[in-house]
Amino acid sequence: MTTTTTRFQSSITVARDGFGRLVRAEWTKFRSVRRWTLGMLAMAVLTVGMGLFIVSGSGTDVNTRPQEITVGPGGTRVNDVFQFTHRPLQGDGGITARVTSLKNPGGQKMAGWAKAGLIIKAGTKPGSTYAAVMVTPGHGVRLQSDFTKDVAGKSQVIPGWLRLVRAGTSVTGYESPDGRTWRTVGTVKLPKLPQRAEIGLFTTSPGVFKVQREFGTTSVGQTTSIVTATFDGVGVEPRQQAAPWTSTAVRPIRVGDDDSQDEFQGTESAGTFTLRGQGDIAPLPVEDDPVRLPFTGVMIGMIAAIALGVLFITAEYKRGMIRTSFAASPRRGRVLAAKAVVIGAVTFATGLVAAVILFFVSQPVLRSSGFGPPAFPEPSLTEPPVMRAVAGTALFLALVAVFSLGVGTILRRSAGAIAGIITLLVLPTIIASALPISAATWMMRLTPGAGLSIQQTRTNYPQVESVCIPEDGCYYSEPWAGIGVLAAYTAVALGLAYWLLRRRDA
Repeated sequence: MTTTTTRFQSSITVARDGFGRLVRAEWTKFRSVRRWTLGMLAMAVLTVGMGLFIVSGSGTDVNTRPQEITVGPGGTRVNDVFQFTHRPLQGDGGITARVTSLKNPGGQKMAGWAKAGLIIKAGTKPGSTYAAVMVTPGHGVRLQSDFTKDVAGKSQVIPGWLRLVRAGTSVTGYESPDGRTWRTVGTVKLPKLPQRAEIGLFTTSPGVFKVQREFGTTSVGQTTSIVTATFDGVGVEPRQQAAPWTSTAVRPIRVGDDDSQDEFQGTESAGTFTLRGQGDIAPLPVEDDPVRLPFTGVMIGMIAAIALGVLFITAEYKRGMIRTSFAASPRRGRVLAAKAVVIGAVTFATGLVAAVILFFVSQPVLRSSGFGPPAFPEPSLTEPPVMRAVAGTALFLALVAVFSLGVGTILRRSAGAIAGIITLLVLPTIIASALPISAATWMMRLTPGAGLSIQQTRTNYPQVESVCIPEDGCYYSEPWAGIGVLAAYTAVALGLAYWLLRRRDA
């Protein structure tokens, strides 16, 4: 029994040492072939050079009127435009009301995130801290606060009862179908809410997206959506604080605005309140992603990674050296694994250096083109989304190289493998521009190019309606999902290559 155990342990040691020697041997092959080393350098140069070329021709006019930019409590660029019928609240208290209707006065389609409900706010200054419980036509009852936080309720119908209660810095939202049985939607903390706040009724509505799509071009616009909300059963606690209602159009002062109040009105008659408004109370994400923008140059550097991955195996087939490799290590799967480790590690390391250099070199260029504060906070390499985009670019290149190794093993022909992989990665992007957005998005999600979604750093908020343009790298809301698709393709290619290696002659 003791002898058997010793032999088993010894065999494990030999196997481990043997694979380590295989990896060293494959590394020696790689660094000994000058054109492969130059190819890796070319990948880095192409990635950095193309990235700089892209950013040098980019620009934005978002910051041309910084006085018109509204910033929320967390420093996020926000929309804070709505009709507000309010009165002061000193200390703790609350408000109850029933939303009886929410309609577009012109009978047109309403935005899914049109809102009507109750709100407590530090004041009427746009961007100040708040909490609101509301009904929406497309997403039911919600409790939202400080622009970025969103909690879903249970009710999906209008009319419906709402209640908002403040206790210190805590604000709790409630919903009820009849005004008697109440259900808690959620509780939020507002540390910056002053003792004297404004509480009342509100309504607003973002625009409705209109997309026109032709081959190679997509135009996205928003049509104005004005809504009218009616409330009754309004009650404020404590009653002794009752004060006259004031109607205010909360909105920033913008160049070219006039004093017209056609879109913003608030009236009261016999206990029924009617509010008319438009806008939104939500984050205002910018369309551009200045961190991701330079990394789109990886599509050119990727071509060198594909060629290196394929040639790392097909060159041995062409010269007959593969027989020597398999003779030295009859377990062919381990040879393939060693090659995958070497090409993946070298590509990742080189790609990471290129991505870091590109990040530091491109950001000053982008800031000089308008991609700077306040609309675009200066990014730092230590921020998790930025680190993910930088390291993810290198990971994308490494997976592409290993995927190419697998395809090269399957086809054993350099030209066909390289052309096929480039087509698989590039052609879907071209085809996508000719498809409807939903079809194009799903196509991009199911192809290896989905791995590029890991470069996204722009925050997507579910409470903000947006249009996802797949040609702009918008495939997945979760960046890691896309790299998972590419990893799956790589695993399948290596698995099929291993299966074929065991069943056919070298």
